[in-house]
Amino acid sequence: MRLPTPLTPMRRRRATAASERGTTMVEVLTALLILSLGVLGMAALHSRAMQYSLDAEDRNRAALLANELATTMWLVQSTSLASTTLTAWQTKVSTQSSGGLPNGSGAVSTDAAGVATITITWRPPSRPSSAGSLQYVTKVLLP
Repeated sequence: MRLPTPLTPMRRRRATAASERGTTMVEVLTALLILSLGVLGMAALHSRAMQYSLDAEDRNRAALLANELATTMWLVQSTSLASTTLTAWQTKVSTQSSGGLPNGSGAVSTDAAGVATITITWRPPSRPSSAGSLQYVTKVLLP
């Protein structure tokens, strides 16, 4: 029976080099795949953050528009407003260039107890019509 001859350092290097051929290419391709997935994830995250920012801006604008009408009610000390004041406010709500909301509309209703309900409805252009509109509702009770 013959014992295997030990590999000399030169033979060991050749055997190792032959078995590792292409390993660097696999490592580079794996790193490139992980990097590209990371870049795609960051782009999706940025897109989502912008969408949330626009949504928050619209909600803030709706609150400011409702507050504007509530302030007018406080100034005249009545929840029933003149039709010209209400029409001007509704025009402002629906006109995006003058601080209104996209596809916006505003309505005011007063109950028997004198509580005015201000309702602002809008639908951002990026939101599909099937998803419905967004709404901001506030109630005003004068002392």
